[in-house]
Amino acid sequence: MANANQLKALLKSHLEGDDSRFYSVAMQVAAHEAKRGHGKLAEELRTLVDQAKASRVIESKSKAVPISKPRGELANLLSVSYPKARLGDMVLSSDLTKQLERIIREQRHAAEILSHGLSPRRKLLLVGPPGTGKTMTASVLAGELGLPLFQVRLDGLITKFMGETAAKLRQIFESTHQARGVYFFDEFDAIGSQRGLANDVGEVRRILNSFLQMIEQDDSHSIIIGATNHPDILDNALFRRFDDLLHYELPDEVHIASVLKSRLSRIAIKNTSWKRLSNKAIGLSYAELSRAADEVLKTALIERAEKISEKDITLALEERRKLSIRLT
Repeated sequence: MANANQLKALLKSHLEGDDSRFYSVAMQVAAHEAKRGHGKLAEELRTLVDQAKASRVIESKSKAVPISKPRGELANLLSVSYPKARLGDMVLSSDLTKQLERIIREQRHAAEILSHGLSPRRKLLLVGPPGTGKTMTASVLAGELGLPLFQVRLDGLITKFMGETAAKLRQIFESTHQARGVYFFDEFDAIGSQRGLANDVGEVRRILNSFLQMIEQDDSHSIIIGATNHPDILDNALFRRFDDLLHYELPDEVHIASVLKSRLSRIAIKNTSWKRLSNKAIGLSYAELSRAADEVLKTALIERAEKISEKDITLALEERRKLSIRLT
């Protein structure tokens, strides 16, 4: 059963009313039992935790979900939120959807998988252009699994002092054991760039080597996600450390039409051609499409317009394209 440290952590988190920490330790106990071959006990513990979470939600419908906020030095390294996003909120390719569904399914059956000497996917690398859903994916995984989302703050992590960044990285990986959650390293190329690049320096190599060692040794039950817009500059050794590689692409015509329809069809006039609009929006990201839709909705709201025309949507898309060109 639980060791002395886990029992103390359970009691302390209960006394402090820290539900997130309590559930995290309880899940660690369940995973420990699963590794010892006590699959039935592990599944019972996991079920009890799920029931406790559900009961807490029912008891506090109008209250915010409690969040364990990083304290001390971790407060400068991690920002925390408790997303409610779901996979159905995203418009993705069928392949990406299947990959994410598999990750969620494995996490929900983690105790059973561990009891058979296997490991659920939890170290993920997301690659693709800006605005294609990488950050949203981290929120969706946290929301689907009822976990806090810890976003790594690169401004607090990377410093100019030798050895300090590696020490801060170690704190983050220690946190993955202490507080189960989704740990999101955005702009991952800042850490994982190739060791042989022309502008490489000794400290960058040390940071990368430290990260490679830490992620390989990490045996927590947290989900660790790295996201990058520049997979070409990542060190090849990094790819082997991740359980799954997810590729994100700019939306095609079908997905563009789906995004626009889901956001605007309710107030668009009849005979709006979503296919014609999608042709005009080729090359825009999911984020840019959402911003264009928001602009149309805001304009309609300000002008007290009950309906919007295809021309209104076209103008917003063209404006977003011009902004996109200026930024490239």
